[in-house]
Amino acid sequence: MVRLDMSTGRYIAFEGAEGCGKSTHAARLAEAVGAVLTRETGGTAIGRRIREILHDTTVTDLSHRAEALLAAADRAQHIEEVVAPALAAGRHVVSDRTVYSTLAYQGYGRGLPLDDVRRINQWAVDGHWPELVLLLDAPTEVLERRMRGRQLDRFEQEDPGFHQRVRDGFRSMAAEEADRWVVIDGSADVDTVAATIRAAVRERMGL
Repeated sequence: MVRLDMSTGRYIAFEGAEGCGKSTHAARLAEAVGAVLTRETGGTAIGRRIREILHDTTVTDLSHRAEALLAAADRAQHIEEVVAPALAAGRHVVSDRTVYSTLAYQGYGRGLPLDDVRRINQWAVDGHWPELVLLLDAPTEVLERRMRGRQLDRFEQEDPGFHQRVRDGFRSMAAEEADRWVVIDGSADVDTVAATIRAAVRERMGL
């Protein structure tokens, strides 16, 4: 189990593929436990400008390494401006995506060397890795159904192979760090998923 320092707030991450429901459930959990709700990318004013580049469908020539570095830059600002001060003040933080999304998307999805991506982001997070990661997983057909009719951003428009590699990456990381991750069946109805999440957070963190 992850060792907790009760003098500071808890840092909880929601991760998962497009359409898994993490944004909805991050908001619900943050309200339930009185946490600061934030997100990556775009959790700061500077981050929102970086997010515009990363998610803009008209950006077609961004190199994979530049993409990874932009995500890390957003993260460094986010940690320093939002996450670290909140935790130091004893506030819990619930984030819709964190460092693990870069490992999944730019590492597993884009095929960049995982060791390089992790090393860059180790510096960006300045030691602030989430204590609990909630991975919302659902079958491909469920995710595809949820995405129908939405205006898709640059990542959402990627080919199915990319998204499968991202999902496989999340699952691999969850298996490697079972004491930090909890895999949640995201295909159930919203209230059932929310109840499962609350039970997991109580069990793992006492919140």
